[in-house]
Amino acid sequence: MRLPFPEITQQTIDKEIKQAVIAGIDYWAFVAYGSADPMSRALKVFRESPIKNEISYCIFTEFPRWGSHDKPSPLIDEHVKLMGDSNYLKVAGGRPLYFLGFIHVADVEKRWGGIENLRAQIEQFRARVKAAGHGDPYLVLTGDKKLLNEQGAFLTADAVSSYAGVYGSVRGSYADLTRGAERDWNELAKSRLPVIPTVMTGWDRRPRIERPVPWEAKQRPGVGMENFFIAPTGAELSDHLHRSIEWRAAQPGEMKSPAILIYAWNENDEGGWLVPTLPCKTERLEALRKVLKDPQSKQRPNLC
Repeated sequence: MRLPFPEITQQTIDKEIKQAVIAGIDYWAFVAYGSADPMSRALKVFRESPIKNEISYCIFTEFPRWGSHDKPSPLIDEHVKLMGDSNYLKVAGGRPLYFLGFIHVADVEKRWGGIENLRAQIEQFRARVKAAGHGDPYLVLTGDKKLLNEQGAFLTADAVSSYAGVYGSVRGSYADLTRGAERDWNELAKSRLPVIPTVMTGWDRRPRIERPVPWEAKQRPGVGMENFFIAPTGAELSDHLHRSIEWRAAQPGEMKSPAILIYAWNENDEGGWLVPTLPCKTERLEALRKVLKDPQSKQRPNLC
């Protein structure tokens, strides 16, 4: 059975902007694809929204999409241009926030011929952003924790983080999931760089396990269906978010990051989402609002 998915429309994106703002979300981090890629349609429609300035955005780039030492990707220039948008997120005194994610040792060697070449490319990226008049980018790296802890400072990263706090064949309660995510915050802090803590809204990849997506070639249908975490209650999600805010606030001044990342707005087939689901399930956004905007409110906001 194939499920039809509705087209991404201006009306849909505008509604989601309003939902995010009501919940207290300051920005979206869009996973980056080329401007001609169909996966970029949501970003395109978002940038055309008449209410786009109600919420900021930044880019979260998969490291392989930067290309290689011999052939850097034109995507880099696209991202430099995006930083000129009026609602591109600026942090730490006007610096555009940029995530370079999923960095793995094997890719650094294969694509860039070593850590020194990647450092040179990062320095070139910074220079291009500055030359375009957007300031010094606040660069956040994610990927292999050992690499980040040992080489993050050498790569001139401003902070480290993670896309999601769980990988591999794991399962348990939501409390188990949050313990793992919060353990990651402390592991990343060993890099001696600021850490943008990642809040997990869930992790349940059974839709992708039952029907693997084309880009996960190693996944076999049905293999690993037992590996998922129980979905959170609203109170559990609120508590996890609150702990992330407290953890960040407790860091020394020079180690305090300028943001928190929440996984995710709409990774629905991985179990991590905030966007309301049919018919009008808004518990996750309500859980955020209780922490970010109105902790004393007993009235449910109109999110549908």
